[in-house]
Order: sequence, then C-alpha cells, then structure tokens
Amino acid sequence: MPSSDNSIVISALHARANFGKLLRRVEDENRSLVIEKRGTPRAVLLSLRDYVRLAAPEPEVLKLIGAESKNRGTHKLTSRQIDKIIKAARVSKRKR
Repeated sequence: MPSSDNSIVISALHARANFGKLLRRVEDENRSLVIEKRGTPRAVLLSLRDYVRLAAPEPEVLKLIGAESKNRGTHKLTSRQIDKIIKAARVSKRKR
C-alpha cells in the first residue's frame, strides 16, 4: 500500500492534462497521487495492485506462506519450474 511519503500532490488541471503519464508513474514508481481542486484534496490515483490490497487485504496465512517462500528462495521460481517440481513429487509418490 502506498505510504503518505510516497504520495505526490497535484492539481486537477495537471492530472487532466497529463493523465497518461501519471498512470505510468503510479505503476512504475509505486506512488499514489493526491489530486487537489482549488487546494482541497478531492481524489487519489493509485495502482490497481494497491487498490486490491486496500479493498481485500491479504489473509494472514498467505502472508506467512509468502514470507516462508522468500526465506527459502522459492518466490523466484517460474511456473515451468514449479510444474516440474510438482510432476517429480507425483512420480515419487506413485513409486512408494
């Protein structure tokens, strides 16, 4: 989720004139944008990933699984590598 120090405040006029660039910036720089109109904050532009995190927080069990995956280095596996590991485990299980 974006933090307050990761937010940029912009005017509604600037947002309207630069919307495409701002969308890319929100995604690429993992930032949120506070959009003001006449000096009053009116809206926030944030990435879809951040929105989903706010709308449906990750259950604690998934956080624990994710942390364990990072500790073991398995979070870097590709789907092809994961498929090979599953197939090997199934073959090994059948041989028992």
